[in-house]
Amino acid sequence: MTLQYPPRIELARLPTPLEPLDRLSEQMGGPRIWVKRDDLTGCVASGNKIRKLEFTFAKAIEQGCDTLITCGGLQSNHCRSTAILAAKLGLKVHLVLRGSQPEGISDGNLFIDQLAGAQISYYPPREYQQHLGDILIQLQQSYADQGRKAWIIPTGASDGIGVWGYIRCCEELKADFAHHRIEPKHIVTASGSGGTQAGLTVGNILHQLNATVYGINVCDDEAYFLHKVSQDLQEWRQLYGQKIDISSLNIQVIDGYVGPAYAKATPEIFDTIKKTAQLEGLILDPVYTAKAFHGMLQELKQGRFGDSGDIVFIHTGGLFGLFAQRDQIAF
Repeated sequence: MTLQYPPRIELARLPTPLEPLDRLSEQMGGPRIWVKRDDLTGCVASGNKIRKLEFTFAKAIEQGCDTLITCGGLQSNHCRSTAILAAKLGLKVHLVLRGSQPEGISDGNLFIDQLAGAQISYYPPREYQQHLGDILIQLQQSYADQGRKAWIIPTGASDGIGVWGYIRCCEELKADFAHHRIEPKHIVTASGSGGTQAGLTVGNILHQLNATVYGINVCDDEAYFLHKVSQDLQEWRQLYGQKIDISSLNIQVIDGYVGPAYAKATPEIFDTIKKTAQLEGLILDPVYTAKAFHGMLQELKQGRFGDSGDIVFIHTGGLFGLFAQRDQIAF
């Protein structure tokens, strides 16, 4: 179908490939597994966040903003992508990060944040969780006092604007499926802030993919993401005057694979990272994609996806976060 998309700035390398994982599929003995390579949306700014930020940046610039404020963990893929893309467009970025400033040389995403020239404020986890909204508003006002106009981007660019990124991805998937002559029945993604799952869930309907979208949560729990995905979609509906009934959408969350905590993985997750790299040349990260991929394989073994209908895994990136935990992998 033809949709009227809001303005976007072309920042991602699109379309990304859809590739079969045939050796893994044969080993699993079930449906054929495919991977949508959204880890290839760019180089340093790789991952799923760029699709959402294309629309977010366009909105901020449309509103006359010259500064972007956003937030996340120390190894936030979203913050890294925001910092790099803002540098590309000549915008100032201020990152609010959860955690303490590391001693010595930074690693992974944080190193890229600093390399891109982002201004960074660090907050202890408890203060961050309890006062994040106030912190962001105060920063926005501080920039206003300096004569700058700042746009606040929520965690993961997951809001009513960001939803468009993965609605558009579903249009791309429609073309992918036609090209490969397949009709996948299951689409699986990691859910960390909910926006990617929200876009896929409504995009699946709008572009008639005839699949079920599953989010495997990497933090919080099923109840949180059922609410968050619905909330993002309701905001999208209100902002853009969409007629679709959000309450009728099939929002599916697969819980049980968070592990010890957000950004902390068990040895089994690192084994999955190593196995997937050696079997398919596909690199996963311990914060998002490996937890979701491991969860998908476990659910496949347990029969959730049946024995027919291809599975598409959305690879949302995260390579730099793997570097920051490389000492967890034994060889």
